[in-house]
Amino acid sequence: MSNTGYQIGTRRFGRMNWLGLYTLARREVLRFIAVWTQTLLAPLVTAGLFLLIFSIAIGARRGDVMGVPFTTFIAPGILMMTVIQNAFANTSSSIMISKVQGNIVDTLMPPLSAIELVVGYLVGGVVRGVAVAICIVLALWVVLGLVPIHPGWMFVFVVLGAVFLGGLGMIAAIFAQKFDQMAAITNFIVTPLAFLSGTFYSVEALPPVLWVVSHVNPVFYLIDGVRYGMIGVSDSAPMLGLLVSFGSVSAVVVVAWWMFRTGYRLKS
Repeated sequence: MSNTGYQIGTRRFGRMNWLGLYTLARREVLRFIAVWTQTLLAPLVTAGLFLLIFSIAIGARRGDVMGVPFTTFIAPGILMMTVIQNAFANTSSSIMISKVQGNIVDTLMPPLSAIELVVGYLVGGVVRGVAVAICIVLALWVVLGLVPIHPGWMFVFVVLGAVFLGGLGMIAAIFAQKFDQMAAITNFIVTPLAFLSGTFYSVEALPPVLWVVSHVNPVFYLIDGVRYGMIGVSDSAPMLGLLVSFGSVSAVVVVAWWMFRTGYRLKS
């Protein structure tokens, strides 16, 4: 029997396999909810420790940054850093574990197109990232009395950040063949992107060379956008950050789509 019908786009489920997409997305969401103490509670505790340590060690002597107290300034950066790290971990761990255990075929064999696979995995990363953000925002409201000044802007950048790092997580997991390669990508690419992006400082205080490097980092615009949404100050124009973030998200989604479409390091 010929299978050319599937290749030219004739699919039993129509243009979109909504049931399959829903099933994959639901699996990815339930996967992190099942271990919520590790995926939701632990990031909240980690963010709280970052805020506490920096407040004790630097806050009292640092003075205001961009017109706001130091603790208030770093809170949005810590929030966004935690969001993107968890979005990355959600997609990368799911694909990496499936590859190592040899059951990635269970995801590739169902009638799901490349874009449906990308969206399904991204839903898990975005839901986890947004859930972490909500937990931290509530904690900041209770502890520091911080309420987002521009909640719409903040939500958009949180979602864009989760999609961007979720997409990078898929790319990294597909590229990596072993867990130590995945760890190297996390330690030498993802962590520097997060920490060298104005999380704990204003980039205006950097030397010219580092200022340029920071502005090339797309995570800088994500953190800067969330900072604008939460406390109303930012190092760059929010609209510029939005454009850069949309461009970065589009790039990683296209690469992830191509990897699934061609079966790069998945079918060999």
